[in-house]
Amino acid sequence: MANGILIVDDAAFMRMMIRDVLTKNGFEIVGEAENGQKAIEKYKELSPELVIMDITMPEVDGIQAVKEIKKIDAGAKVIMCSAMGQQAMVIEAIQAGAKDFIVKPFQADRVVEAVKKVLG
Repeated sequence: MANGILIVDDAAFMRMMIRDVLTKNGFEIVGEAENGQKAIEKYKELSPELVIMDITMPEVDGIQAVKEIKKIDAGAKVIMCSAMGQQAMVIEAIQAGAKDFIVKPFQADRVVEAVKKVLG
């Protein structure tokens, strides 16, 4: 199911940067969301192959959204992304079901590497 990637971040410029990096590397972006609640709705609607999710967002944060997405689809692939490289956040994200973690500001090659690794 090569349904592409859903990008979730409350900052439009971050979504744009991630989209640019991924499209330049041949990945398809199927959608974007600006908070965890929208991410859950878009996941149901689009069934993306992968979600790149910010942690700190209004309404529903990334960790809560991952938990909800995992309830919908236990096999969901999610890469968390956050400016806070706090160990506790990383651990919580992984426990919630994230497959990898990217710290902002990120290097383009690190994003591509994480996506390739998670998608196998």
